Amino acid sequence: MWHNCQGANCRLNTVTRDKEQTRRLKGQVKWFDPVKGFGFVVANEGGPDILLHANVLRNFGQSSVADRAGIELDVQDTDRGVQAVEVLAIEPPEQTEMAGLADLDDIDPEEIRAAPLEAARVKWFDKGKGFGFANTFGRDEDVFIHIEVLRRSGMADLQSGEALAIRVINGKRGRMATEVCGWETAVKYSD
Repeated sequence: MWHNCQGANCRLNTVTRDKEQTRRLKGQVKWFDPVKGFGFVVANEGGPDILLHANVLRNFGQSSVADRAGIELDVQDTDRGVQAVEVLAIEPPEQTEMAGLADLDDIDPEEIRAAPLEAARVKWFDKGKGFGFANTFGRDEDVFIHIEVLRRSGMADLQSGEALAIRVINGKRGRMATEVCGWETAVKYSD
């Protein structure tokens, strides 16, 4: 259930999960605004835009998703259009450039892939500045998170206090994240 309130004209919308009325599809995130609490997905098969509400994304374990990220969803037709009822998978957008990641240039890609996922919590993240920091469980040092690493991980923004799983390496200027995923997502794929 989610609320769509616009001033005095507030209506309660209920999206029920009826397996017979739900269909699975793949598409691409058109845009998602965590401040507004929603965004839209374009299905690979075409058709109308699909509403992706923040609550559905949070149930997947993320507070944001990058524009142009690939996404697999269960959707339903409602009286207000097609709406996502569950996010099943998110693929980061295709990488077009390596901007802002010079710190990773001299590090062996195998070392980056071999880094274990660590439990972390966002200390702060400023999308406008393009970076932020997280704390990992049991360690005093902050972990630097660059916006490009976030985008490559299929996310667009982070909220203070958000639980994450991150791959961390020791870079030229200290500990830095090389991959970021929502905590619930990491738990699902570690089983």
